[in-house]
Amino acid sequence: MRSRRKQGNAFLRGITRGTNTNGAFSMPSAKVRHTPGYGGEWMIGKFATASALSLLILTMLLGGQGLAQTTPSGESPSSPTPSAQQPTPPQSSTQPAAPQNSSDQEPATEESSSRRKTKPKDYKNWTYNVGVGANVDSGTTRTFVRGGGYGATAGVARNANKYLGLRADFIFADLPLRQSSLSLAQAGSASSYLFALTLGPVINIPVTKQWGGYILFGAGYYHRMGNLSSDAAIPGSSCNAFFVWWGVCPSVSIPLSGTFTDSSQNQVGYDIGAGITHKMPSGVEIYAEYRLTHGSGYNSTTDVRPITIGVRW
Repeated sequence: MRSRRKQGNAFLRGITRGTNTNGAFSMPSAKVRHTPGYGGEWMIGKFATASALSLLILTMLLGGQGLAQTTPSGESPSSPTPSAQQPTPPQSSTQPAAPQNSSDQEPATEESSSRRKTKPKDYKNWTYNVGVGANVDSGTTRTFVRGGGYGATAGVARNANKYLGLRADFIFADLPLRQSSLSLAQAGSASSYLFALTLGPVINIPVTKQWGGYILFGAGYYHRMGNLSSDAAIPGSSCNAFFVWWGVCPSVSIPLSGTFTDSSQNQVGYDIGAGITHKMPSGVEIYAEYRLTHGSGYNSTTDVRPITIGVRW
């Protein structure tokens, strides 16, 4: 490389001075020195030599740098690193919510399922009723008891649905004796009462939102009791129909013990009834009810027909 630069410089000096060491001609230096204008030509030659030399050096430097930067054809470019080949996907600023505990999800599922399945009931599980009224006697009881005695009822029902339930009632009835009964008993006055417990199904019949009805029936337990005052009957005398109904004549004569003035009888039987209801804006129902009750025991019967007006809620 240096030898070529030296040869080039020598060649350029030969051209500028008028001599060529490699050529076929040469100019005598003495003649040139005595030629007019030799100094200006020399300066021009020097300038041209310096420019050519600078251009040559610049060309060689640029060529060397290009060769150094050029990749050899036999070599393949190095493969980029995996990080350069696959750019890292941007991470989302929003982190996924942590999974909830299964124990926390189960109550929510059960609550939601219960909300879907649960429907508002159009009936009450329990209903209660109270009422007062009067009695209409029937059967053998009507022979000795006059109608119009007062009565009272209280009950509770457990409903399976809006149509069917089970109802239990307590019934009290006053049984005032007729005057003919007092004459047969030879008593100045008397008192007689009936206590009853009934149990049976009740069938509700809704007609409209305000009006409805029901039917009830079932078995009953009846306890009838009474007392005769100022009785003049003689113990041991024959029994009449009143004392048989009164329940103190196990045989054909009045007991000699003298306890025939008090009556206490337990009877079993049945009852059947029906009623109508009207619902008030408050939700309480007013009802009217009619029943027929029958009990028997000790060769006597008790038949009472209570008429009751009351409230149910």
